[in-house]
Amino acid sequence: MKTPPPPTPASAQDVLDFWLGDGLQHGWCSDKRDELWFGGGAALDGQIRERFGALVETAVDGGLADWEARIDTRLALVLLLDQFTRNVHRGQARAFAGDARAQRLSLQAHASGLDAELATVGLVFLAIPLMHAEDLDLQHECVRRFQRLLDTCPPELEDTLARHLRFAELHRDIVARFGRFPHRNAALGRTSTPAEETFLKDGPRFGQ
Repeated sequence: MKTPPPPTPASAQDVLDFWLGDGLQHGWCSDKRDELWFGGGAALDGQIRERFGALVETAVDGGLADWEARIDTRLALVLLLDQFTRNVHRGQARAFAGDARAQRLSLQAHASGLDAELATVGLVFLAIPLMHAEDLDLQHECVRRFQRLLDTCPPELEDTLARHLRFAELHRDIVARFGRFPHRNAALGRTSTPAEETFLKDGPRFGQ
């Protein structure tokens, strides 16, 4: 008889439950979560800061290495590094301090096949760190992943995944054009080029 896996550590499960609800059990979340995932705002930022702020800081500082071994806890770690950082440190340079580790964890999980049994919503949030990368190769990989998800998804998820693919392509095109995301320049203390200043007046923006 196959030995069942050990239970997910409570703190990692809290992250998954808060962000994904029942999505990992059913492939996609049964309730609407776009406002949580993409809405932002002071109230949500404060809630995440209060509940998960200490975990975010531990993750950004290189901790929680034991969460990397399993795909569920690795996904929770990626959410701390790539999503919750943007709530806890909105508008600050530290909002992006977890990006490199999240991208590395995403690439490793995919290359090793650790993500093979992950539900679709989990694969989406495992790919999103690549969408946040100021690196064109990672942007291309992100677009490939979302194209693959769209090509293999059930019919009821086609519209959702097509929308994610469009966002991935828009992010890629910005990095292809500027080599970075101009809308991060202020938070990171970077000087915008004249072309970036023009783009920031009416070009697409994606949170942080």
